[in-house]
Amino acid sequence: MLCRGTARQAAKVLMVGAGGIGCELLKTLALSGFRDIHIIDLDTIEVSNLNRQFLFRQSHVGQSKAKVARDAVLKFRPNINITPYHANVKDAQFNVDFFKQFNVVLNGLDNLDARRHVNRLCLAAEVPLVESGTTGFLGQVTVHVKGKTECYECQPKPVPKSYPVCTITSTPSKFVHCIVWAKDLLFAKLFGDRNQDNDLNVHSKDDDSNSKTDVSVRNEDEGLDQYARRIYDHVFGYNIEVALANEDTWKNRKRPYPIYVKDALFDDAVQHNGCSREAKNEEQEPSAMASLGLRNPQEIWSLADNSRIFLEAFKLFFEKREKDVGSLIFDKDDQLAVEFVTAAANIRASSFGIPLHSLFEAKGVAGNIVHAVATTNAIIAGLIVIEAIKVLKNDYQNYR
Repeated sequence: MLCRGTARQAAKVLMVGAGGIGCELLKTLALSGFRDIHIIDLDTIEVSNLNRQFLFRQSHVGQSKAKVARDAVLKFRPNINITPYHANVKDAQFNVDFFKQFNVVLNGLDNLDARRHVNRLCLAAEVPLVESGTTGFLGQVTVHVKGKTECYECQPKPVPKSYPVCTITSTPSKFVHCIVWAKDLLFAKLFGDRNQDNDLNVHSKDDDSNSKTDVSVRNEDEGLDQYARRIYDHVFGYNIEVALANEDTWKNRKRPYPIYVKDALFDDAVQHNGCSREAKNEEQEPSAMASLGLRNPQEIWSLADNSRIFLEAFKLFFEKREKDVGSLIFDKDDQLAVEFVTAAANIRASSFGIPLHSLFEAKGVAGNIVHAVATTNAIIAGLIVIEAIKVLKNDYQNYR
């Protein structure tokens, strides 16, 4: 066992994650006397990280989090050893033997699967693990030492919230229901694998019992504008009329109203708020907002603007991302996908009398995002270091 006076100086520490918690943790470890720190992180720096991951700057966007974090800390602690790995902790190189070289492993991860993987490696290598996490203003730190405490997976973790299919497809009452419908049904059907099981009604009103035409498929010689408007009218107009035909459903519920393009864009010749399609640099990420001159993600769009965003985003997928259509999966970091899902959810919400949301809010709902709080990350990082010191002292009776 490391003696009490030199525990931190002699310890070899592995950090997994160099994001919100990781930046604070690396700084705190360095300032607390730890001299041999290894960091694993597969991510690169994004603009959205800069408000809370204080080791990074605008000039670092696109670079490795682990490597930039190392360089930043060495500027004020130049005499310590920090080894970065721009890689996935699940890569083969990070095996049991790799983990055995460390005195303690500190987790600052943001997903359950990776946490479980690290937990199992620590158990196999018999290395103590300090686990952590933050959600908004909430945070937790726990210590897992084989034979002395329960492991990370000994207690079941909460499963992601799910919603009944009938609520999503027929009777939404919350904005999240509209988001799930737009993301998991409409987006998946139009831009993902069309052969997948999907509860979205895509059959034409002209179908009979022996013939089922999938309206999500583009007709031959059908222009993109016509195709987009046909999809709009089907999912927001015709499908609502079909739902309204079941009178029993609406006996104790507020009835929705069908929305068609001609109603939402009754004066389509004159663009609302001066919105007109703008020329875009081919190298830029396609964006319906940019095309239409809408620049504020925290603004709540009108029904007309949501309709224009929907139609424009739909067309941009086929104009700019056609090779990907048929295999796309919703990604909260895909600007065009977020725009499409936000607009679709808002149009459906309007139909059902549910308050509309901004793109910023909708992205948070769609991506299950709880916005990070820098001070929470700092507090949790401090608690991780306190627990790591207890582990190195073998003070297991006071583990959290």
